Amino acid sequence: MSDYKVYSVHMGKAKCAVDLGDGSERGEYVDQDYILHKLGRPHRSISLMYCYYPLDKEFPGRISEVMKDADVKFQWDYPYDDYFTYKGGLEGNRDDEPFTCMRDIRRHGQDVTLTLTADPNISDEQIRAIAEDLKTFGRVFLRVNHENTGNWFSFTKRTTYQGVADFYCKFVKIVHEVAPNVQMVLCTGGIEDPNSEEIMMEKEFAQSVKDTDIWSVDKYMALHWGWPFDVALRDQKVKSYKRDRVEDTYNMTKRSYERFKVINGGVSKPMVMSEFNADGDVTGAYDQTVMVRGFCDMLKEDPEQWFSGFTFYQFRDRGRLGLEIEDPNNQNVGIEQPVMKTYREIIHDDFFKPEMKRGGEVSFPVKLRWGNSEDAEGLEIPIHFYGDPHFCELTFEDESNLMIEINGKWFYKSPKAKVIDLMSAFYENRLEGAKDLTLRIFAPPASGENDLGAEDGMFNSYQTIEKLPKIRIEYEPVML
Repeated sequence: MSDYKVYSVHMGKAKCAVDLGDGSERGEYVDQDYILHKLGRPHRSISLMYCYYPLDKEFPGRISEVMKDADVKFQWDYPYDDYFTYKGGLEGNRDDEPFTCMRDIRRHGQDVTLTLTADPNISDEQIRAIAEDLKTFGRVFLRVNHENTGNWFSFTKRTTYQGVADFYCKFVKIVHEVAPNVQMVLCTGGIEDPNSEEIMMEKEFAQSVKDTDIWSVDKYMALHWGWPFDVALRDQKVKSYKRDRVEDTYNMTKRSYERFKVINGGVSKPMVMSEFNADGDVTGAYDQTVMVRGFCDMLKEDPEQWFSGFTFYQFRDRGRLGLEIEDPNNQNVGIEQPVMKTYREIIHDDFFKPEMKRGGEVSFPVKLRWGNSEDAEGLEIPIHFYGDPHFCELTFEDESNLMIEINGKWFYKSPKAKVIDLMSAFYENRLEGAKDLTLRIFAPPASGENDLGAEDGMFNSYQTIEKLPKIRIEYEPVML
């Protein structure tokens, strides 16, 4: 082990962050091990979608299951939104969803984006209980009552739009008081009309723009909103779908950001797109990839770099809004779509990858800090490869929880895992000769939660690494 020098490394922000939706009304949650192997790297954040309508007699049942025999002709015609139901809060516990998924996400070195549609009539105590639920999960992005200028979600039917806006501001105030680790994401209409200078319902939502931590719009460059109750057809008399130009989507999003800044007195905040895709129901599988690529190319080419990140909606979908389509015979099986290859190429572009900065040489034992996916301190080990390896693996003697990267591919080591085979980092990226590579190791919390008993436990977790794993590299088969 003395042959290897070990340095500290800091993982910071990408020029543009990439997040991923995982589960919604259109698909089930897919575990992070599977997603990591398919995509080859972790995301900044994984987005989960839940609803909270505790004042309804049907809650906490998922409404499409409770009312499976109802005559429903549109996805949002149920009494409350057909998301998985939030099992925490004043009435619940933290042993159920979404907390099981949140722990899985954070163990794998990612933050959580929790999208929560909530009854605007819930009490301050119920909001406070939700904030308490989130205190141990490090940095959390909380998106409450998104697409708030629309008319499809149940929360818009239970109060006025001013009431929706006031509820959001109250939610922000309570969360900031109780759980300062949580960043609030306002997802509003933005500028939808090319001839307008104002965002939709600017009068109602101006204060929300000022109070929130992050600005967001949802933008589907193509969308079939009639799914799954009709089929998008070219000769449809009343169309339940639309398709926009990539350039128009980009420009309207940027104009929305600029207007948010005006509303906020000229002061900028991070701008994200919390749902982004082009619906294959409308575009087909091939144009979908062209549109997604085109938008990301525009982000890279824009010298202003005004945009903080987007969330691709979603990993596996029962319709055509996923990197995979759910197998209709088995919900645990995904059918990869052409957009998967395109998306994988995008997220492995340096523009969308987190920044890595090497520090000084370190000696063991070493304590690693995990703040969040854009602020973590790990280890960096330069390794000289004499050629393309036939074997490359790490053997551990401890029960550490680690994220490991080499040759552009990431691996997860759970506390129970002892040997991590790194060869898949070379199968599609083989070395043509001798090359210097870097092995990086980070230590997100093994439980998925932070220890609030530590002095800065709401924001950081720590793990001590006693020594390097055994590194085995061989350049030919065991037997020739």
